[in-house]
Amino acid sequence: MSLQKKKTPMKEQKAEKRIRNFDEVPFGYTKEEALVEADRCLQCKHKPCVEGCPVGVPIPQFIQALKNGNPEEANQIIKSKNNLPAICGRVCPQEEQCEAKCVMGIKNEAVAIGRLERYVADYNLEKETAESSKSELEKLKIAELTDKKVAVIGSGPASLAAAADLAKSGLKVTIFEALHKTGGVLRYGIPEFRLPKTIVEQEVESIKKLGVEIKLNVVVGKSITIEELFEQNYKSIFIGVGAGLPRFLNIPGENLNGVYSANEFLTRVNLMKAFKYPEYKTPVAVGNKVAIVGAGNVAMDAARTAKRLGAEDVYVVYRRSEEQMPARSEEIHHAQEEGIEFKLLNNPIAIKGEKGKVKAMECQKMELGEKDNSGRRRPLPIKNSNWDLELDTVIIAIGQNPNPLLTANTKDLETKSWGGIKVDSGQKTSREGVYAGGDIVTGGATVIQAMGAGKKAAQNIKNYLLEKSKK
Repeated sequence: MSLQKKKTPMKEQKAEKRIRNFDEVPFGYTKEEALVEADRCLQCKHKPCVEGCPVGVPIPQFIQALKNGNPEEANQIIKSKNNLPAICGRVCPQEEQCEAKCVMGIKNEAVAIGRLERYVADYNLEKETAESSKSELEKLKIAELTDKKVAVIGSGPASLAAAADLAKSGLKVTIFEALHKTGGVLRYGIPEFRLPKTIVEQEVESIKKLGVEIKLNVVVGKSITIEELFEQNYKSIFIGVGAGLPRFLNIPGENLNGVYSANEFLTRVNLMKAFKYPEYKTPVAVGNKVAIVGAGNVAMDAARTAKRLGAEDVYVVYRRSEEQMPARSEEIHHAQEEGIEFKLLNNPIAIKGEKGKVKAMECQKMELGEKDNSGRRRPLPIKNSNWDLELDTVIIAIGQNPNPLLTANTKDLETKSWGGIKVDSGQKTSREGVYAGGDIVTGGATVIQAMGAGKKAAQNIKNYLLEKSKK
């Protein structure tokens, strides 16, 4: 029987229906669909897909276990490297990582690794028990590390990955989270229709079962300092607080009512959950005409959220071309299906207001010149091409910087010019016993890249503590 050349399609909500709700868009594979897709895997001996995964999930092995009719074993294989598979199966950019390396993808479509990971994780979420987690934990404990205390600051993907790996070794891990619920960007930054918060809660629960303690509403750098944590007998500290300080364009009119950072906009929506409490018509009064500046995944999230909040016309304004848009192709495709209009090769130069409120955004048309340092053709302004786009709301989605609260209040912690923490190849900072990873180190990156940094830091924290135990 010849191999299926294209990925097994995944059913999803129709665009005309989903723009009126916040329910998850793709439905996920059925058992039959998952087995058909798993059968496409060539089981390559050199496993290039594993090389493409930032956390090194044994991809062919978990797919083979699934083909063998054992999704429980497949889940154990995935979780040997990735403690957030249901999340990663939904939001990880597989087409740029593991699927980009897939041998099947050379002549055909790559195996849908992310969809299979999601299927396996969803199948197993309800089946996992505290008893099985404790049993696995006992096997992995390292005697010299047992009951030594490690603090993890933040509860986003880097921190959760670090905390899980540290706890498996027998360390007593405490997560300190500034907000009232865990998850960081997973809870507050990614919309419900892309990542249901019940999934985040279930994944976090599985990490708590490993023995991880979580303390909420603790702002490290204000409520407590790094120095005080060491005084409380924490032997090492991991910083994974992300980058939550928004960037703006520094153009006239950004102080008008109706201008938001994407971070604030998405956080408001996720916090207030207007879609679950209809009496609150909207957490943000977006009006009828909304523009999102930028073209990454966050910009797509903001655009699609604005549509669901009732905006009639939603525009993505981007100074480069479609080929240069950094968002995942799936997110761009979904946005286009939902009626988002793309104003490409346009650069905002001013936001205009009336009575203190946004009225329009002045844009300048651009053309592409020679390649710049990013390898992309540089956008160049076209003279006398300015035009106005009438708007009620402008959402700026051009990236974020670290909040300086923690770094400014920690002695001997070296930072980069843009505020990120300096680390070596093992995620070690300039402060002994302190490690860092995720967006606080790299700036905006993917969930799985942050997790990879968290796992690397966890391994080096264990090495550091083992070395100290010998002295």
